[in-house]
Amino acid sequence: MKNEVAVVIVGAGPAGLATSACLNLLSISNIILERENCCASLWRHRAYDRLNLHLAKEFCHLPHMPHPPTAPTFIPRKDFIQYLEDYVSHFDVKPKYCRMVESAAFDGKAKRWCVMATNSESGVAEEYSCRFLVVATGENSKEFIPDVPGLESFNGEVLHSSKYKAGSKYSGKAVLVVGCGNSGMEIAYDLANYGAKSSIVVRSPFHVLTKEIVQLGMTLLKSSPCNMVDDLVLSLGKLHFGDMTKYGIVRPSKGPFYLKEITGRSPVIDVGTLKKIKSGDIQVLPELKRVDGNETIFANGNSHRFDSIVFATGYRSTARKWLKEDDYLLNQDGMPKHDFPNHWKGKNGLYCAGLSRRGLAGLSMDAQNVANDIKMCYNNEM
Repeated sequence: MKNEVAVVIVGAGPAGLATSACLNLLSISNIILERENCCASLWRHRAYDRLNLHLAKEFCHLPHMPHPPTAPTFIPRKDFIQYLEDYVSHFDVKPKYCRMVESAAFDGKAKRWCVMATNSESGVAEEYSCRFLVVATGENSKEFIPDVPGLESFNGEVLHSSKYKAGSKYSGKAVLVVGCGNSGMEIAYDLANYGAKSSIVVRSPFHVLTKEIVQLGMTLLKSSPCNMVDDLVLSLGKLHFGDMTKYGIVRPSKGPFYLKEITGRSPVIDVGTLKKIKSGDIQVLPELKRVDGNETIFANGNSHRFDSIVFATGYRSTARKWLKEDDYLLNQDGMPKHDFPNHWKGKNGLYCAGLSRRGLAGLSMDAQNVANDIKMCYNNEM
């Protein structure tokens, strides 16, 4: 049986929920197809226990529903999950769960997208026909672990950060964290708090700021040039942390907000990790070159033994595996070909939301842009 609908949205993370809510407000029929059995599965099942939103709440809400004044400035994970549940209920968003999208192709004659999905609970194949298709599977669709020579010979535990919950089980053990983004730095801190011998790999320069400095910078960016804001936050960061070069942490030559704009990479928000690095509770190591049993060999030639390795090495988009006949919107990595702010609209009614590398604020902009554009196209075709 073919299901006819104006818009199919693939993915029930925050981007998909926001897009559906905006379409509902415009009275445009839509369906969300979600492979997991719940919405926002990354936040529910693939995040560590101590996670809080690293940005202030005014930069972390979905369209048409800001956080209440009583909410803490930096919202805990469990509170954000409740916010998403309230959002789904308030805007009558009704995802279809356990739907694995197998393919989506545009029919030029019918001028509609044909989306094939499998109901993972029943095993039944389902077909959806829509005029508009929104890719909202996010930047964090599939865990990525780099190829490290000899990793298969490691005798201890190897896991991706999405499987890490808390450091209590690692007390007294030697644990290596590979990846120095926000997740890696916070996991290294959590491990040290629980008495693990925590080490972290730092391969390249990056910025570290406090959440308060980032909040100030993001507020100032609304009215001040990026270079002036970068100069200010860098001065505040240096004043707060001092020179971290001797500990193996080097700042990039370009400012944090400039790099965020150009590369999409955010500065690390310190939760106490740098203090533990200075005290020696967390060891900084250079690039991991290879593994030989329980021996890990690094770029400086030194080797160390670890009981576990946690890869905080990010995720990859999987959209290109099922999206057919698109050579305009997404590249081979499943990310937008075009730079912000012209990244979200493709051809033949194809859109993406949540792939701008600009967090919740960025995906909220995408959702509103997509919904408004669909409304305009919808009206023109009527």
